[in-house]
Amino acid sequence: MGFKCGIVGLPNVGKSTLFNALTRTAAAQAQNYPFCTIEPNEGEVGVPDERLDIIAGIGKSARIVPTRLTFVDIAGLVRGASKGEGLGNKFLANIREVDAIAHVVRCFEDGNITHVEGRIDPVADAETINTELMLADLESLEKRHDSLIKKARGNDKEAIQTLDLVNRALEVLRDGKPARAADVPEDQQRAFQRLNLLTSKPVLYVCNVEEPAASTGNEWSKKVEKLAANEGAQSVVISASIEAELAQLEDIERLEYLQSLGLESAGLDQVIRAGYDLLNLITFFTVGPKEARAWTIPKGSRAPRAAAAIHTDFERGFIRAQTIDYNDFLDCNGEQGARDAGKARDEGKDYVVCDGDIILFKFAV
Repeated sequence: MGFKCGIVGLPNVGKSTLFNALTRTAAAQAQNYPFCTIEPNEGEVGVPDERLDIIAGIGKSARIVPTRLTFVDIAGLVRGASKGEGLGNKFLANIREVDAIAHVVRCFEDGNITHVEGRIDPVADAETINTELMLADLESLEKRHDSLIKKARGNDKEAIQTLDLVNRALEVLRDGKPARAADVPEDQQRAFQRLNLLTSKPVLYVCNVEEPAASTGNEWSKKVEKLAANEGAQSVVISASIEAELAQLEDIERLEYLQSLGLESAGLDQVIRAGYDLLNLITFFTVGPKEARAWTIPKGSRAPRAAAAIHTDFERGFIRAQTIDYNDFLDCNGEQGARDAGKARDEGKDYVVCDGDIILFKFAV
């Protein structure tokens, strides 16, 4: 089960530097000229979760395996991308393939790094990209609109439902708002997502600031934070240059470097965690002497779907799920203690898995 978060932004805002730091590689070129990234780069990163280390210690696990999230470094966009300017068509196609968007905006001044529009204004930068995405969505929906009307007049039930969703999206897009602002009933959310609109994807604004502002942000990042709040999006502050340095250090050196900068944790941890939350994902754990492992599932998943994250056979032959609450696992010092205390529950197919559950699946093939 893969989940992808696309890193987007104007050229020269720090996208590829951020991607390289996230994946601790030099896979993405990071140079001072537009369209340095042409083909999207992909990299998997472990999702930081201190709970996994704790349960691994209790379970005396020989190996620790975090859950993972895929980040995709996508080519920089310019004004007119919805009409094919720059690498517009390619850029938009790449965005359609991701589940969420990490939108990097430049919140620093540096005369050595050119800005594609010759000025530092992260809110305007964000609006440039948002406008291009909305224009692309408008064009896509308007092309479908007439044919849906014809089918709906013929009492095609699927067309009637789709037309309603398209109209809801068109209403907000024509008002200059992203498709995710549309009023869509809960039971039609999945159908709405199948429209595959660029602006229906959840967004995280990543404010790339200068090193001294990494812990506090600056005047530009505060404006982006306000923009995000107005859109119902999220925002985080990082310094890509600091993260690039951290990516080259061993764990002990990383901690010392962070302390020297007055930072409690790496900004990348915030980006990864926020991306994870943005996708509405939760984590459950399996633990034993061989390994403690974290698994990713969408929030609201029932036990059989969680079992499928491990192996499809687990879902097909699902019998029950022995489930221990994370806090109970800690309080009872592990699985056996939880069993003895009556804290290990046998849950059936209708059980909705909670974040932090420790689960042992019983199945038959």
